[in-house]
Amino acid sequence: MKLLKKEFRLCMHPTGYILPLMAVLILVPGYPYGVCCFYTTMVIYFICLTARENHDASYTLTLPVTRRDAVNARILFCTCLEAAQIVLMALVTLAKYAIGTMANPAGLDAGLAMIGEGLLIFALFNMIFFPLYYKDINKPGAAFLIASAAVFAWIVAEIVATYTVPFVRFRLDQPDPAYMGDKALFTAGALALFLAGTASAAMRSAKKFEAADLSL
Repeated sequence: MKLLKKEFRLCMHPTGYILPLMAVLILVPGYPYGVCCFYTTMVIYFICLTARENHDASYTLTLPVTRRDAVNARILFCTCLEAAQIVLMALVTLAKYAIGTMANPAGLDAGLAMIGEGLLIFALFNMIFFPLYYKDINKPGAAFLIASAAVFAWIVAEIVATYTVPFVRFRLDQPDPAYMGDKALFTAGALALFLAGTASAAMRSAKKFEAADLSL
């Protein structure tokens, strides 16, 4: 808990207070809503980049903690930011329905299934970015480029699926409250994958960080 408090106090990047507000883009007609999650992954990248410049790892490991503790605290910190982004997206979605909504031609409509899509995007990012980042914390940019490429490939696939995959087109990509059972199962599965995938990423990242040479 103390390490998590240290992450919030010393490692939060200013973009962490700004970019999540891009959730308001859900109000824009024809916008690929999954991109809102990408802005939060950028915050995570900036946090890791600034941590490198500030020699955060060297400082953290002077404390009575293990490398595994440091990894778990950082990933939990970033997971809190992702969860906050999901909550903001849900609130903006409610506002969108309150003022009137329309079909989105660029991916899933705003609604419960879109929240599940956001969880899947974060799961994918976490499973790729963190193990690559902790293999060499001096190269956060390389890890971010690879993870971002996977995220945008997923977003494109999701947009295509809303036109070509019957279950997505006629069930998930329908205005709420239609087919809420299917959407709830999809979102629950996405949440399970987010939790399991992030936990797996934390374990793999810890192993890589424990083996990393920080003297370079």
